[in-house]
Amino acid sequence: MGNELQLVDVSLESPALNLALDEALLEQCEAAEGAGGVLRFWRTADYFVVVGYGNRVGAEVDVAACGAAGMPVLRRCSGGGTVLQGPGCLNYALVLPVAESGPLASITGTNEFVMERNREAVAGLVGQPVRIEGHTDLAVAGRKFSGNSQRRRRRCLLFHGTFLLGFELRLIGRVLRPPTREPAYRQGRGHGDFVMNLPVAEEVLRAALRRVWGAQNEMKNPPVALARELAAARYGNDEWNRRL
Repeated sequence: MGNELQLVDVSLESPALNLALDEALLEQCEAAEGAGGVLRFWRTADYFVVVGYGNRVGAEVDVAACGAAGMPVLRRCSGGGTVLQGPGCLNYALVLPVAESGPLASITGTNEFVMERNREAVAGLVGQPVRIEGHTDLAVAGRKFSGNSQRRRRRCLLFHGTFLLGFELRLIGRVLRPPTREPAYRQGRGHGDFVMNLPVAEEVLRAALRRVWGAQNEMKNPPVALARELAAARYGNDEWNRRL
């Protein structure tokens, strides 16, 4: 991790395209031997639900409530739990080359390495201790403000997640069911008692993450065309999104 990461500060026009661009950046890295890493930021003006790769939609999501509210349900390419996205979420994605040895060589090592750097970035911005909980959550006083997941290929990995920064938290319990799997620190709490907004301005958090990951120079041509292909084949397709 000695090289600087390229920055991709690109939000596309639909939820499906935004999810697809994360995977497109992973595929671009995987295809180019010796490729460097990427830090991407994106936001959305739309509310939508995202289930993890192996989640069952009916078990995790109140599909009728989503339909009534006009919220699409999409599936991402990485694992982890189900989340509600919308205004007030800052999303990020890291695409990192994987060496044969070192912290990124395993799932557990990657979780520890990335989450500690993200924790470090946030810790200097708030007046309370920031803890890594449940492997890939960040929390203050037991309340989660960031959830994360990863997908691995042979040469590269994708590690992405969300920071809650002024999100309408009350909406989460209206469209998401209690999770079928939950970390021990949640202690059975409902969505409203479990999550919180991080009291940090978005531009301040962005700067802290860019600093801790060494992402200064912007990528000139992110793979938007590939993202459109992936969105058409997967993320904009009910066969993919509702397959479980």
